[in-house]
Parts: sequence; C-alpha cells; structure tokens
Amino acid sequence: WVAREAYQDDETYMVCVKDIMENPVFQSMDQFIQHGNTTTKAHCIQVSYMSYCICRKYGWNYEAAARAGLLHDLFLYDWHTAKNHIHGFTHPRVAMNNAKKHFDLTDQELNIILRHMWPLTPIPPKSREGMVIVYADKFCGIYEVYGRIRSAFRRTAQA
Repeated sequence: WVAREAYQDDETYMVCVKDIMENPVFQSMDQFIQHGNTTTKAHCIQVSYMSYCICRKYGWNYEAAARAGLLHDLFLYDWHTAKNHIHGFTHPRVAMNNAKKHFDLTDQELNIILRHMWPLTPIPPKSREGMVIVYADKFCGIYEVYGRIRSAFRRTAQA
C-alpha cells in the first residue's frame, strides 16, 4: 500500500489524516528505520491505512484508527541504536506524549497509541479500533522483517 501510495487516492482517508501527514514532525519519521528497510513513517502509514480500511468496512471509528495508526510510533529516535533496551515497553508512552504535544487528539486516539503494544505491555486498548491497531502493527512489522529476510536469501542465492 505504501509503495503504491494507494492511500493517497482515498479521499476519505486523506481528509482524516491531512493535518498529520503535512506536519513536519510526522515527516521527520522518514529518517528512522522501523523494521527491515522500512522507515517509521512508512510503517505508520501502513498500519494506519490497514486499520482504517478494516474499521471502515465494519462501521467502526475509522478516523480514530487512521489518526492513531499514523502516530502510534511517534517516538522520534532510532530504536536500533538508542541505549533503550526496553524500547518495546517504553515507546508507546513516548509516542503518546509526542502526539499530545503536536496534535489535537481524542481520548480514544491517545489510548490506542498508549496501548498498541499489547500483549507485550500488560493493559490492552479500551476499544475495538485499538485492537485493530494492535493486529495491524504486528502484521505490518512481521511483513517488513520478512521482506528483509527474503532479500537476504535472494542475495545469498545469487552469490
């Protein structure tokens, strides 16, 4: 979805997230790698758009899912090199605090960001939209890591 940029053709989605997408703080996530070769910005767009599509299909709050999905990893550092060995446990609160500082968000959106690492963190999200973000985040992360492993195998096979 991100490589094809299909999300840009979805007018309803873009209306939900325009203020976030255009913000320089969100754009700065392009300088950090999330999983494999995927930037944190691209990862967040994937999670956001997947969650938006699922929630819209079921008549749930797709706007909250789209917005929280974009901001769920707004931690603004390279977690691969930071001396934070418990990043998985701590980054949701960092992301939520950064999101609160830069954007106007609902309580539901803030809860989704804070609880998106469940079950690694012990308290689940309060909403089904939050659970969709949990699923989409894991799915996209696995896919991104798989892509890096697949590329490594191809390079090895060609050598």
